Amino acid sequence: MTDVIIVGAGPAGMSAAIYALRSGKTVTVLEGETIGGQMSNSPRIENFPTVKASSGSDLADKMFEQMTDLGAELELDRVVEVVKRGEGDFLVKCEYNDYEAKAVIWATGAKHRHIGVQGEEELIGKGVSYCALCDGAFFTGEDVVMIGDANTALSYTMFLSNCCKHVYICTLFDRFFGEKAMVDQVLARENVSYEHCLELQRFLTDDQGSLKGLVFKNTKDGSERRYDVKGCFIAVGQVPNNDAIKSLVDLDKGGYVLAGEDTITKTAGLFVAGDCRSKRIRQVTTACADGSVAAIAATSYIDALK
Repeated sequence: MTDVIIVGAGPAGMSAAIYALRSGKTVTVLEGETIGGQMSNSPRIENFPTVKASSGSDLADKMFEQMTDLGAELELDRVVEVVKRGEGDFLVKCEYNDYEAKAVIWATGAKHRHIGVQGEEELIGKGVSYCALCDGAFFTGEDVVMIGDANTALSYTMFLSNCCKHVYICTLFDRFFGEKAMVDQVLARENVSYEHCLELQRFLTDDQGSLKGLVFKNTKDGSERRYDVKGCFIAVGQVPNNDAIKSLVDLDKGGYVLAGEDTITKTAGLFVAGDCRSKRIRQVTTACADGSVAAIAATSYIDALK
């Protein structure tokens, strides 16, 4: 049995591992997708202390190296369900194996939210993408649309503007919600323009079933706006990955785990950290803070077991 199982190898999970290991606990980290989580898809991070600028993948690599050097065990397995069998006794069921631990830190982050317009799912990989870092190069020299109004959309726009002919930002609301410094940087790019109050109505496809354009409705005057592009990047928020623990925690209306800054859930021994927790600010730094708090709380819980 491991002292602490950490589900998720994003900044919250890896920070938790570092703190738990330094407290003398054995740690197994379970990750079902990508080391670094969504951070690994960020082309440029400029607000992480001591790091003037870095790609998310480079920062994730450094966290991962530090975690494993301290002795963390990593298993690439997707969690299906977490069961509490008794105090200090958790069973974590995965697709390939089951794992046991005295405490669990849930740090699964969130996944990209889809808009829900007809044809969206079928166009993934055929012009629709949720990761500019992953797919931006495929549209070098092309015009593209970026749908979104917050930091992720702005960061993706910065990246895309380096390789695409023109980036059109389309937002649903009448303003941007990202950091002012980032908004200013993006709008200073000559090949970037934006239009507010646009609601996506439909995707246009060519004979091969690939994207060839998008049609929006202006929510103020009802007029139609069409963009003839082969690439569309979507960054309209996230959906938490909390299904496997929903019987052990309370969730808010968005599906995020209800837990305070102490990361403690209603189930003793189960802690939640990072973007999957209900909170106002979701940044790499706040995820790291959650991870460290959760690890200290888990250590205290284990030490108090009879």
